[in-house]
Amino acid sequence: MRRLAITIDPVGPIWLGVVLIIALFGAFQAYYWIGRKLGERLYDSRIGVKLGRERIAKVEGVVEKWGAFAVYGCFWVPMLRHTLPWVAGALRVSYPWYVVASALGCLTWAPIWWFGLTALIWAWLQVAARSPITAAVLAVLFVGGVVGFVVWRRKKRAEKALAA
Repeated sequence: MRRLAITIDPVGPIWLGVVLIIALFGAFQAYYWIGRKLGERLYDSRIGVKLGRERIAKVEGVVEKWGAFAVYGCFWVPMLRHTLPWVAGALRVSYPWYVVASALGCLTWAPIWWFGLTALIWAWLQVAARSPITAAVLAVLFVGGVVGFVVWRRKKRAEKALAA
């Protein structure tokens, strides 16, 4: 029986990680400038309507209280990561401080996420090379966990909507 040997090329994932960090930084700059351009129209935009006025107001409170520090912190909070850059632009947070905070966020959050995810994938591939059945069971458990989480979140949102 022939064994599958998996080798890891550390240069490939590192360069891809660097490219992704740069892309994330670029996206954060685009979000800021789009939010700055939209200004008050952010509430009525398609994104603003989807997020909801109440959620945007909460994010505004965070930005007004913490300023550029909120930009760095938003990398570590899933929903805030996707809404705060727009709001920071709309509220006209100091752009030089925004650049510094978003660069620090990209340089600290992205490598942890990227290399952690890469390590999980390579570990799963190592398990798959030794025992395909175990790897399949792990994959099914992972997918089941994701589906269970999504169902739980939807149920929680539906209950919250009924209570309101």
